[in-house]
Amino acid sequence: MKFAKATCLFFLCSIAVMHVQAQKKTPVKVKTIAKFKPPKLITLLSTYKDSAIVTANEAEILVSTPLRIIDDKRNVYTISSYQFLYRKNMATENEETGQVSQTTTIFSDRFKTTPLPASWHAKVRENPKPKEVLYFFDIIVKDAQGRVMYAPEIKFTIR
Repeated sequence: MKFAKATCLFFLCSIAVMHVQAQKKTPVKVKTIAKFKPPKLITLLSTYKDSAIVTANEAEILVSTPLRIIDDKRNVYTISSYQFLYRKNMATENEETGQVSQTTTIFSDRFKTTPLPASWHAKVRENPKPKEVLYFFDIIVKDAQGRVMYAPEIKFTIR
């Protein structure tokens, strides 16, 4: 009798398990997002929209000019952050031999506002020399919908 009850209970459990496994699952609906093709961005500094060779006077003006990012339809983008690098030519003296040699030093930082702070204007205005470089890079911008994009870098070499 106990065996019959156990066998009957076993078959009922087996049927219940098969019934649970045989139920159809409702498909999960996946929301499709339209593909976003980023626009061609243009980095502007004063009238320059591409890397260029500039005079020392132009370099002094450029560091006090706001950086702007637009696309080919002239839409303006908000700058989240960017990095600026100033590669300056310097002379060093070997203390043992007294010999002077030319070298470069780099001043660089990340900024969230444009134009550059006044302290950076002073660094560039300290007698700019030929072959020094002003370099704006890692420019991160947002469009009106809040989408984040990288804008092209822009580099100026002093002649």
